[in-house]
Amino acid sequence: MKKAEYWIKKLQLKPHPEGGFFKEIYRSETKLSEKSLPTRYSGNRDAVTSIYYLLKGKEISKFHKLKSDEIWHYFTGSPLTIHILTNTGTYQKVTLGPDIEKNMSFQCVIRHDQWFGATVDDPSFFTLVGCTVAPGFDFNDFELANKIDLIKQYPSHSDIINRLT
Repeated sequence: MKKAEYWIKKLQLKPHPEGGFFKEIYRSETKLSEKSLPTRYSGNRDAVTSIYYLLKGKEISKFHKLKSDEIWHYFTGSPLTIHILTNTGTYQKVTLGPDIEKNMSFQCVIRHDQWFGATVDDPSFFTLVGCTVAPGFDFNDFELANKIDLIKQYPSHSDIINRLT
């Protein structure tokens, strides 16, 4: 099996602000006008965007949220756990990976405005996924979590918040 450095070089991945490495691979030519979008958006958006995203074993995807829905697709490497803090205050985790018999999934949908982050299950390996965002990703729609504020909002989940902020 290939190592993380192979994929980083082969796919020309760059460091991502939330942790890990990424490269945008698709940005729709179709544009959505601000007036056709929910009021949480300011400005026009691309209909859909897609990236490659790689986390090395000990790296984390820090808790963040988007104004759009995001779908994570498992490609290769270690299983990966996506940690989600829902708008109703519950904590969910979804394991992406190749073994459906062990309750792993090939993809996970994270609804807009939910805090989420990710960890690689095998700290000696890596995970390569794809992330699709609709309406398309815009850094104006991205918010990195503040640990203190998140713990105030989700006090019963402080362990995972401390780990992913």
